[in-house]
Amino acid sequence: MNGAHRTYWVSGAAVVLAVLFAVGATVATASGGDGDRDGTSSRAPALYSPDAGFARDMSVHHQQAVEMSFIVRDRTEDEAVRSLAYDIANTQANQRGMMLGWLDLWGLPKVLADEPPMSWMGAEESGDGHAGHGGTSGHDTAGHDMSGHGMGAAKPGALMPGMATKEELTRLGAVSGRDAEVLYLQLMTDHHKGGVAMARGCAALCETPAERKLAEGMVEAQQSELTLMADMLKRRGAAPRG
Repeated sequence: MNGAHRTYWVSGAAVVLAVLFAVGATVATASGGDGDRDGTSSRAPALYSPDAGFARDMSVHHQQAVEMSFIVRDRTEDEAVRSLAYDIANTQANQRGMMLGWLDLWGLPKVLADEPPMSWMGAEESGDGHAGHGGTSGHDTAGHDMSGHGMGAAKPGALMPGMATKEELTRLGAVSGRDAEVLYLQLMTDHHKGGVAMARGCAALCETPAERKLAEGMVEAQQSELTLMADMLKRRGAAPRG
């Protein structure tokens, strides 16, 4: 890939293809082609269901990973880091397109003002498909530990577990070279750990077969990248935070 083309990491064509795939996969699921384990695949997910909540929250989570990857692209010339960031940006932008496509097909909003982040992960506690909406059971990530799925509370200033704060993003954009590489790898390690916990939650709670498969794939891929990033940090004389 030459420099001129590398500028455009996440092409519009890739995102369009991802949305088209999402629509096709969801139509197949709704028609029973994939076979749901509990026979609910013929119905669109409810507004506060884990399926919808995961699609909304992970879309936001993924968008920050894409943003961080674009930032580090311009802060280092290291090909290993730039290649990793390129892969993460493309993969997560495409997955985000799939999830937003599902929400459109389900006729559900992409943002809910009254839905705290991660509230869908408390769905098994409320038992009503509303993830404890309106109550206090496991939905406030600022004050609750989602330890049932390996999910810790979000750090102060971060929207969801694993996400970077505005201050951390500003710092990433201000450093360069090895400092940018180390900070990016540390921030993305935290980001992936939060993403893996979220994806495991969907794999356990989501009822849409295609979405469960996507979540399971996220867990496998991001765990592999966590191992890679730990090695890349070690090569730079650094380590993951915390």
